[in-house]
Amino acid sequence: MTAEKTDPGRWLRRHPGEPGAPRLVCLPHAGGGASSYQGWARELAPRVEVLAVRYPGREDRFEEPPAPSVEALADEIAAALPVSRERPLVLFGHSMGAAVAFEVARRIERDCPGGLARLCVSGSPAPHAAPPSAVHLLSDDAIVEDLRAMDGTSRDILDSADFRSLFLPGIRADYRLIETYRPDPGARISAPVSTFCGTDDPHVSPGEMLRWGEVTDGGLSSRVFSGGHFYLHERLSEVIGEVTGVLGLARRQDAPSA
Repeated sequence: MTAEKTDPGRWLRRHPGEPGAPRLVCLPHAGGGASSYQGWARELAPRVEVLAVRYPGREDRFEEPPAPSVEALADEIAAALPVSRERPLVLFGHSMGAAVAFEVARRIERDCPGGLARLCVSGSPAPHAAPPSAVHLLSDDAIVEDLRAMDGTSRDILDSADFRSLFLPGIRADYRLIETYRPDPGARISAPVSTFCGTDDPHVSPGEMLRWGEVTDGGLSSRVFSGGHFYLHERLSEVIGEVTGVLGLARRQDAPSA
């Protein structure tokens, strides 16, 4: 890895926290970017230092090629993170971001034991339990229909020719990334895992989320919210309330209700 590739400013959008504030690293979903956690930063900073991961191939890194694999992406992210035993961080990954976060967690524990406080995963089956899928090999229309089923993008955008020409190639690349991901058999982490899921997620059920307990030696906690795959958009206040608990903080009294 080159110094340029692992430059924290290139890989992380940092929302500074108070001195000694807990660190929360947020990993986006397929097709998503660091801006998807802007609302989190507004709610949590400065009590929490929020580090939103900037994937290549989108937003202000739009011109860059997408990552070749989940493992390669995790290598770069782990190398860019400010990891230390004195200030362990928490990872939160949604959908594709959950698999990437799991691989980042493995690298943190390998290179800095004690540097990871907890792994939070959302809307994604456990790596070893993900059903086979090959949506990335299907037509543009099929990918759009899959996006429609997850109800995270407006119909006007999905029907736009500009969306299909500009953004669908990157989304297809993300589908390929996650659908070709093959975790090491028996891969585990020591840190505890917290799972988050919507009641009506078409890609993973709350029961299936519990299989994340099979890849950790640190115990599992689980939380289910009403909603679909992108429940965290509608339930942002509730999700952030849960995350503040994970971080060991009292919830802000002025936090808006869902």
